[in-house]
Amino acid sequence: MTLVRKAVFPVAGFGTRFLPITKASPKEMLPIVDKPLIQYAVEEAAAAGITEMIFVTGRNKRTIEDHFDKAYELESELAFQGKYSLLKEVQGLLPKNLHYSYVRQCDMLGLGHAVLCAKPLIGDEPFAVILADDLIDAEVPAIGQLVEQYERTRSSVIAVQHIPLAQTRQYGIVGPVWKGMRSHLISQIVEKPAPEYAPSSLGVVGRYVLSPAIFEYLNTIPKGTGGEIQLTDGIAAMLRQYPVIAHEFSGIRYDCGCKTGYMEASVQFGLKHPAIAEHFHSFLANLPLSDQRPTLVQKAV
Repeated sequence: MTLVRKAVFPVAGFGTRFLPITKASPKEMLPIVDKPLIQYAVEEAAAAGITEMIFVTGRNKRTIEDHFDKAYELESELAFQGKYSLLKEVQGLLPKNLHYSYVRQCDMLGLGHAVLCAKPLIGDEPFAVILADDLIDAEVPAIGQLVEQYERTRSSVIAVQHIPLAQTRQYGIVGPVWKGMRSHLISQIVEKPAPEYAPSSLGVVGRYVLSPAIFEYLNTIPKGTGGEIQLTDGIAAMLRQYPVIAHEFSGIRYDCGCKTGYMEASVQFGLKHPAIAEHFHSFLANLPLSDQRPTLVQKAV
């Protein structure tokens, strides 16, 4: 049996980069073809053997709870209309052995604070953290790759990928003290450094498997960047006593927290969806180029 049974999904944020749609609808419910981002995240956790799903929510997030609840009226209507294939799809949304819990993050004090809010439901055991707006398409679930590392090493593991140095202000950046093929023991982790101060080009993305020791540090660290309790700062403090591994996961990541990444994911997943792939591929192949294309201006060197 896996040692990592629980996953935390921080979903309390406002999703301001997607306003106005996120004014009344959570960004985690934005669809990629016909499934919301949060469902992809839960499916990834379930495929890794995780059965306890813990959502750290805020106001206007009830639709997430409703999505993972039984829809009696909808199921009755589908049965009445004889739409049994759709009924089966709705009833088989996710494996039956999953359990869902919800805890409120009343104050928006950062990712570290969101994780801290889940402590009463985690107890004294390792757990995963999954950010739904980092959608990762991988043959082996990305969080499963981290779980495997944790169970082999008994050390906290964070997902990383190489990023352009110009983008270090958008990521937590790790400094590896020992480098393996895909897994690296790290010596430091810095939240959103300027490129000239970045210890490497390895940026942290939204997957973590953490020892419960992290709560001790999240409880005591001061507020960091943006006046928030940063998970990165908690991990940096934990590094003084416990080893932490950075793992370069195998898969393609789409940053669905921004509009361009979201649209890229929508296109790529649309091209793979069995119900629409053929038509959608034909549509894109025959899409006429706009006459309103922007003119590219070359800078003189």
